[in-house]
Amino acid sequence: MQKLLTSQKHGFLWVFMFMLLLSSGSLLAQNKLITGKVTSDSGETMPGVSILVKGSTLGTTTDIDGNYSISAGEGDVLVFSFIGMQTKEIAINSSNMYDVTLETDISQLDEVLVVGYGTTKKSDLTGSVSSVKAAELTAFPVANATQALQGRAAGVSVQSNNGDPGGSLKVRIRGGNSINASSDPLYVVDGFIGGTLPAPEDIQSIEVLKDASATAIYGSRGANGVIMVTTKRGKIGKAKVDFNTSYSSQEVINRIDMLNANQFLDYTREVIPNYVDNGADTDWQDQIFRAGGIQNYQVSVSGGSDVVNYYVSGSFFDQKGIILNSGFERYAITSNLNFKASDKISVGVNLLARRTGRDGVVTQEGSGGAGGAGVVGSALRFMPDLPVRNEDGTFTLASIGDPIDNPFAVATERQQETIGDLFQSNFYLNYDIVKNLSFKTTLGFRTDNNRTGTFVPTTLYAGANVGGDATIGASKNTDLISENYFTYNLDLNTKHKFNFVAGYSFQKSNDTDWSSGAQSFITNSVSFWNLQGGAVQKIPSSGFSETQIQSVFGRINYSFNDKYLFTVNARYDGSSNFSKNNKYAFFPSGAFAWNMKDEGFMKDVNFVSDFKWRVSYGLTGNQAIGPYQTLARFSNSYTIIDGVAVNAVRPTTVANDDLTWETTRQFDFGADMSFLNNRLNLTADYYRSVTSDLLFSVPLPTYTGYSSQLQNLGKVENKGIEFTLNTVNTTGALKWNTSFNISINRNKVLELPDGNDILYGSGPGHLIGLGQTQILRVGEPVGSFFGWVYDGVYQQGDDFLPGGGFEQVAGGEKFRDIDGEKDANGALTGNPNGALNADDRTVIGNGQAKFIWGLNNDFSFKGFDLNIFFQGSQGNQILSYSLLEIETLSGSNNSTTRALDRWTPTNTDTDVPKRTLQRSQRVSSHWVFDGSYVRLKNISLGYSLPSSILEKLSISKARFYVSAQNILTFTEYKGFDPEVNYNSGGGAASNRNLGLDYASYPNAKSYTIGLNVSF
Repeated sequence: MQKLLTSQKHGFLWVFMFMLLLSSGSLLAQNKLITGKVTSDSGETMPGVSILVKGSTLGTTTDIDGNYSISAGEGDVLVFSFIGMQTKEIAINSSNMYDVTLETDISQLDEVLVVGYGTTKKSDLTGSVSSVKAAELTAFPVANATQALQGRAAGVSVQSNNGDPGGSLKVRIRGGNSINASSDPLYVVDGFIGGTLPAPEDIQSIEVLKDASATAIYGSRGANGVIMVTTKRGKIGKAKVDFNTSYSSQEVINRIDMLNANQFLDYTREVIPNYVDNGADTDWQDQIFRAGGIQNYQVSVSGGSDVVNYYVSGSFFDQKGIILNSGFERYAITSNLNFKASDKISVGVNLLARRTGRDGVVTQEGSGGAGGAGVVGSALRFMPDLPVRNEDGTFTLASIGDPIDNPFAVATERQQETIGDLFQSNFYLNYDIVKNLSFKTTLGFRTDNNRTGTFVPTTLYAGANVGGDATIGASKNTDLISENYFTYNLDLNTKHKFNFVAGYSFQKSNDTDWSSGAQSFITNSVSFWNLQGGAVQKIPSSGFSETQIQSVFGRINYSFNDKYLFTVNARYDGSSNFSKNNKYAFFPSGAFAWNMKDEGFMKDVNFVSDFKWRVSYGLTGNQAIGPYQTLARFSNSYTIIDGVAVNAVRPTTVANDDLTWETTRQFDFGADMSFLNNRLNLTADYYRSVTSDLLFSVPLPTYTGYSSQLQNLGKVENKGIEFTLNTVNTTGALKWNTSFNISINRNKVLELPDGNDILYGSGPGHLIGLGQTQILRVGEPVGSFFGWVYDGVYQQGDDFLPGGGFEQVAGGEKFRDIDGEKDANGALTGNPNGALNADDRTVIGNGQAKFIWGLNNDFSFKGFDLNIFFQGSQGNQILSYSLLEIETLSGSNNSTTRALDRWTPTNTDTDVPKRTLQRSQRVSSHWVFDGSYVRLKNISLGYSLPSSILEKLSISKARFYVSAQNILTFTEYKGFDPEVNYNSGGGAASNRNLGLDYASYPNAKSYTIGLNVSF
């Protein structure tokens, strides 16, 4: 496996971390040691209280037991502060010990949330927003902070598309709002629209904006929800060093029971009597799976004064995949600097530099025919009686069926390496013009470079046929964004409060890409780094595109007596992607909230701490299309004239000057409630969103010379309810907090072009005859599975339904006749006709979950802490192409042990058909499985050293922990894991292809040990 960086670069990382640790070693001159304990007005000890020597940068925080120690002299003043408590000052005299009690500050208990172009108190919020804090994001090691959102926020679905290290995720906020365009949310990182998330350890909080009131200020990019990311900042006080490290051991979450060699021989010789035993008994899953592991290191230095604060962090994440030759590495540096240049001007910069490296193996292949099988697909299909190598040392090929390579060869011989370099910066200047009026300008820049190289050597079937096959390509994305806005706050007579935001935004994005390849090499040793050495050169390709967006936006918040709250948002977006008739679009929203607890009739209802109603409605957009798609376009064309190759261009798409934005109209009604002195907090929301003007490629008459045109036709609906419940169960020495969320979403197609069904296929290309496997139909969820209803196995004496390609013998597959009768006009009546054909296909399931949920419990007792986190999905179904391929019992490949229960004349009480070579592969309800699951996502036990030991070690915090991830999964799905999404990349596939499984990289279970230290 090629390493991402040389050992010298690894050494540089450790030197960098060591220097950060040393930077905390400079100490101020000491006078005397002041110690004590901080408690709350309820008598509980308070860890994490900030203590600062007034007028200096010298400070500390209390430990887990509320104890502190700090150097100060007589006459100095210690300032004790904590969120939600009143700040307290203590003057130092001759005593060396000061125990302090902090009083609750009701005005500060209100949580502050980040929203578009500002912040707001939770009590003033009129929209639907979920918040996830730093401790939840770092509960266990993940390659991507988005992964940590799974099960943490109501209305947010996070799924792995594939289990490979560094693999992509599917994130949906309140369902998919499109059919042919992306439904991915918009990410805003420290104000950078479309920014890249840093390592989870560098994130302070994530807010998820869900309804139109919260997202409309992002206009044409807000339809799919917005994820606001706030990174960590330095705090006033002396330099603080945090070091976090963990190591995880990983293994495959589940295995599929396959036939061993003897079972396979019996199974195969039923239809191929002369099949020759190759003499081995190979468990191909044993050959490809291994013990994986994750190393994670992060060190940060932070601090500041009244004038400047800083946060600098370096991290290293290294995952060794559970499949041979797969892995992922990430190196990152995050830096935030904020400087108060004067009483009116403050400036700052947020920086992120990152390098990633990924060694991949082929999984979820689009076609697994001759030479095309991936590692997992081959492990399930390959003959167990074959060894890894032949007697001459070459790798074995399949002895029957398609000539595919054995999975060990695919995993170890094929090379696939991706290197990514990213730099992201965002500079800001804030100018306080006059009292309550400020202006902020930001300038962001982001560049993301990726290079991918693949090499198929001659030791594999596909490479042997062409003398080796090498390809290398690269892409570069550059973003430049400038945002400028005014904020004005106005209070009138303490009862009328206004907040105004008005601004202008401009963003420009460039994308470039190129690729080239060659075949027929003298040697395999140079991989993809010697294309000129190939005797056969592939046609190179390159591309460029540019997108510009300019916008004006504004927001008005009005509060009357902190009881009645009104919000109006609006954004006017213009995009270069759209046609001249629809370059610009307007996206408004409005919201109202009523703090009912502040009414007189609620004054004496003491068990209710807070009760607020919310309602909102608004429009948001989805740009939906790439650059130049509204224009008439030309494509390359090649021909031969007089024996000479000539290139030309030909028109391939027709312009549509009226093409416009996909627009989502969303209504939300919700309530935020707190009871029993804020010990029980409940948030509930009902929503309905309808996306109209969906983009479809519509066929054109042949006389036009064009095959299709992109048009705005169709609607899709999402509606549902969400609940979030947070409780403080016990306080005192034993603390126990619980959080629970559940999200119920219903997705439905409302309109399609001409109201007609749209059928399409999503199966692997080598499964001949599958044809159309999914459907878009009005009234059904997007991407519903489409096929025949499986009624088991024919028995002797049954009436066999006629039909071309359908079995009519005992032991054959039996399907239901549900349609086929036609009226006088040739239209189907919906009645059976006594025969099987394509008219008997129907909707047989869908991948949309009925509800998703998460349950988290945190316990702490003295120095111990325990976290138990469950997450689950209910009601979603999986169409498994993998099980269809290996359990149809007709192909020339291995099968699962379910084949041992196949129909025979002596084993008729079964729904598994007999072994045959004539059975067609077809999608039916037989291959649709319940994909529901309940998963113990994380269990963690930690211990924090007491202050008596910390003082001797001169550190402020030390926590050791052990944890486990994904160790229990309760599901009825027979595949590796129910969390799969085959053929579900970006754009249309990400919405249409839900709940599909083929040859997926399994998810892993992990066992982790870790350490958190602060100096």
